[in-house]
Amino acid sequence: MDTILSPARRRVLRAAGAAGACGTLGGLGALTLAGCSERPAGAASATPGLLQFSGQTMGTSYVVKLAAAALSATRLEALQAGVHDALEGINRGLSLHRADSELMRFNRHASAMPFALSKDFLAVLAAAQQVSELSAGAFDVSVAPLTQAWGFGPEHRSVVPAAAQIEAGRAAVGWRGLQLDAARGTVTKTHPGLQADLGGIAKGHGVDLAALALEAGGVEHYMVEVGGEVRTRGHNPQGRAWQIGIEEPDAMPQRARSVVPLSGRSLATSGDYRFYFEQDGRRYSHEIDPRTAEPISHGLASVSVVADSCMLADALATALIVMGPERGFALAQQLALPALFIVREPQGGLRDLATPAYAALTRGAAA
Repeated sequence: MDTILSPARRRVLRAAGAAGACGTLGGLGALTLAGCSERPAGAASATPGLLQFSGQTMGTSYVVKLAAAALSATRLEALQAGVHDALEGINRGLSLHRADSELMRFNRHASAMPFALSKDFLAVLAAAQQVSELSAGAFDVSVAPLTQAWGFGPEHRSVVPAAAQIEAGRAAVGWRGLQLDAARGTVTKTHPGLQADLGGIAKGHGVDLAALALEAGGVEHYMVEVGGEVRTRGHNPQGRAWQIGIEEPDAMPQRARSVVPLSGRSLATSGDYRFYFEQDGRRYSHEIDPRTAEPISHGLASVSVVADSCMLADALATALIVMGPERGFALAQQLALPALFIVREPQGGLRDLATPAYAALTRGAAA
């Protein structure tokens, strides 16, 4: 999600994890605890049986870790090329920051005629509409005019917009106005001003495609992390599930607040603590509630969701943080999601709300 950043600014961080392990974090939310050291892309790590490579994409970083005794340089380079191509394909097609992207062409398509979608755009939009339905509109990719009005779009600003700007944005938002025809692979706008911002779901789809590229290359044990969103398969070099730390909001130095063992599943986090601006003593988060046309104002600092696909985890985490600690938690329980809600207390400090599925998943993880 390329948006205005907090005063700390977006950066790739390296932070110490538990038990002397090294954690890598790009973007928001996930800290991978899988013993490593600083190495160039495509290098073996200091941990026996761990290979890793990294790069830049979507305005953030990616890291891939493989539990493998050894791979030839040629094969490792081919795997990295496959991952990079998968991620850059999403970046080229679904970015708000590239004038020639498919997403930007769609946003300029001020017509009632159907717009033909690529395979990736169709997959992302279909999943987005499902999550919009589940969340009663808390997740809404048509939020783009409001994202722009509040200064979190490609034209970055750190000022509260005028009421007229907010109302104009609100009038152009509504996920039901994007009529998807999956059979024909098209979407039709019922309002010519409708635009899409896929920042709450497209990165997760990119993670899924990168993982599939690894599997196509014969990799059985891996962890893919893009900007803090993670997908895993198999086990880490110690023969255990991959240990993924959920970042503690606002903590400096960075540290994991909870550890999730993942194998064959994905994790995504949405939070209000890195991308925001402050005005007159109030924090304005990049997480916009499309129903109120304003940034979220409840006490929920972050939501982390585990799901089979990273695209679904990404969208659900966004929906739940917009819904807030009460309604969001109720929906997560209803859907039996493993989810961790980190709530800011009125008098300071943080409080964890873990769904039963999350508690069951993490029980004994720190042992």
